[in-house]
Amino acid sequence: MRIGLQINQFQWPGGEAEIGATLARISREADEAGFYSLWVMDHFFQIRGLGPATDPMLDAYSALGFMAGVTKRAKLGTMVTGVTYRYPALLIKAVTTLDVLSGGRAYLGIGAAWNEEEHLGLGVPFPPLKQRFEMLEDALKLAHQMWSDKNDAPFDGQHSHLQRSLNVPQAVTKPHPPILIGGTGEQKTLRFVAQYGDACNLFLRLGDDEVRRKLDILRGHCETAGRPYSAIDKTSLNSLLIASKNTPDGLSAQGLLDELGKASELGFDQAIFSIRNDSDPGVFNTIAAAYDQIAAIPEGGRK
Repeated sequence: MRIGLQINQFQWPGGEAEIGATLARISREADEAGFYSLWVMDHFFQIRGLGPATDPMLDAYSALGFMAGVTKRAKLGTMVTGVTYRYPALLIKAVTTLDVLSGGRAYLGIGAAWNEEEHLGLGVPFPPLKQRFEMLEDALKLAHQMWSDKNDAPFDGQHSHLQRSLNVPQAVTKPHPPILIGGTGEQKTLRFVAQYGDACNLFLRLGDDEVRRKLDILRGHCETAGRPYSAIDKTSLNSLLIASKNTPDGLSAQGLLDELGKASELGFDQAIFSIRNDSDPGVFNTIAAAYDQIAAIPEGGRK
């Protein structure tokens, strides 16, 4: 069982002046504790459920570039970039740059976008859902083209039209950085995962039965697409409180192992979670103490 850390808030002690230092420390400690992947949200405002829109929110790709410079092993990606936020070719260029500069550690995390408030707030067009899914499929097809030997060819999608899809330097990761498609939609999102993606992500808060049902639907889409279900990295997303000196009532190392074991039993290959007290000193010591046992948990999708 591989583990990933999602950093989804930057409201840390010390305010704006300490965000950089705190993000660097958390990234380094997670990397050293054995996390397989590190993720940031791609939003312009903080999202409902995590805090007011006025809470600090960093530009995702600037943050990932910064994190790449202070880590050595962990893969890096957004959970996830809304397809409306950037022209798709420029998004693929940004992910390629991250992959090159990090030595092959980038993910492309992408989805159809949902947060209308931040689009309207910053003047970013927010087309209807049908168009956003068309844009998403364009971006996925374009990513495969720009990360292939056809990367200098024209591209003519439903909404994206490129005279020359040039992408130099090419990504270090071969055949390309893994593509994680966010969302749980059964007719389009999970079908896109089977057709174009390398990873999916499901919220554990959906409940065990619903998670199993979604994975079964993904399995069916893989069969239709003629693609092995095992080729898709099944990732979960959850929020945890981890024991530390400041938070003694958080999950112990054994409690974390129990959570990861449950995710494995549901069929996940990688458990990604945010840590609500991620800036607490000692949080990653708790995780590192359990790392050898975490690494021994079988990957759920390959039992």
